[in-house]
Amino acid sequence: MKRRHFLRLAGLGTIAAAAFGSQPLSAQRPQGQRDGYGASAQEPLCLTNANVVDVRNGRVRPRAVLVLRHGKIASVGAGAAPPGVKVFDLKGKYVLPGLIDCHAHLATLPAARLALESGVTMARCAGVANYADVGLRELVRNGAVAGPDISASGYQIRPDLMPEIFLSDPSLWSFMRGLSGPDSIRQVVRAILSHRVDLIKVLATERAGTPDTDPRKQTFSEAELRAVVEEAASAGIPVMAHAHGDEGARAAVKAGVRSIEHGTYLSDETLALMRQKQTFYVPTYAGWLDGPVSSRNRARHMGPRTRDVVRRARDMGISIAAGSDSSYAPTDFLRLSHEVVALVKAGLTPLEALQGATTVAAALLRVEKTTGALESGLDADLIAVDGNPLEDPGVLEDVLLVVSNGRVGLDRLNAAKAE
Repeated sequence: MKRRHFLRLAGLGTIAAAAFGSQPLSAQRPQGQRDGYGASAQEPLCLTNANVVDVRNGRVRPRAVLVLRHGKIASVGAGAAPPGVKVFDLKGKYVLPGLIDCHAHLATLPAARLALESGVTMARCAGVANYADVGLRELVRNGAVAGPDISASGYQIRPDLMPEIFLSDPSLWSFMRGLSGPDSIRQVVRAILSHRVDLIKVLATERAGTPDTDPRKQTFSEAELRAVVEEAASAGIPVMAHAHGDEGARAAVKAGVRSIEHGTYLSDETLALMRQKQTFYVPTYAGWLDGPVSSRNRARHMGPRTRDVVRRARDMGISIAAGSDSSYAPTDFLRLSHEVVALVKAGLTPLEALQGATTVAAALLRVEKTTGALESGLDADLIAVDGNPLEDPGVLEDVLLVVSNGRVGLDRLNAAKAE
């Protein structure tokens, strides 16, 4: 399973700690009681007649049988289903690893459910209020609700801190008029780390989705960004950097961030530095194709430039991970499947785009030893679709089955009405 933390949290996390106590919910739940997924967490499952997609090499294994036990993939092979398991006959449907959204903004229980039902079995959150992503992480981890596993970042670090952070951490009141300087930034990083986040999110340039900001403009100096990275590293925590402009992105890469998000105006010089430092790139390109109306004017200008950066990054051998930049709210129609399709339009092969949402994404999140592929011993995170995503990535937009950590989160395999 993914990395675990104790329930010493704020916001929703504190609520989770109070409700569940020090024991994990799985230890408190009576034998056979149903969890947030509507199925026993310990129920062994078997998928038969499946076309299994190997996202490492792009091969498809026909008529395969997958056995899932205790939240893990017990085997991927052939033959009949073993006794004592619940059987899903895939009837030739294609099965691949659950998708990993490397840039999402999940802040509510319905959003977590929508993400799961779209095929996302793990999400890296890129900034929300009230440490809602930390609370979601614990609720999902303990089986209280259905949703993807969460890598939580809490609040974004930016010169104009989100106002809600002062309610979560009143001790930061002195930064209400603005944040600058390495020492001040270290103080804010320490405050966020105290809420048991999995990563730190910093804005190295201004935002693109607000009309009064310039996405090219650098927000923090290299020294300030290095303070973020060093303080986070002292707790073993990586840093993701929002950066549209080239100067801010290059400063962030020099400072040692793990990934650059968006990267609209990246130069070859910055891309070469990313390759040298093995910095991941998360373009969130689909947002320029299918984003909100408020961003359409900028999308006409920034979309083609992002597409060009994706192509150049791919040609230079930089690891490209898929992120939707979606909140999965009822009015936010972006899904990770859209990003996979968009990455193909930008020049990646379908296999490379799939890897961006599976194996490469798992490497970015440092969970490649537990998820991201369909192999014995890895977490039972998988989805089923009606066609071959290596031929048509668009099939990911209609997910028929979702299994996360061995639990069924969505089952649309059989549309017939029961007698």
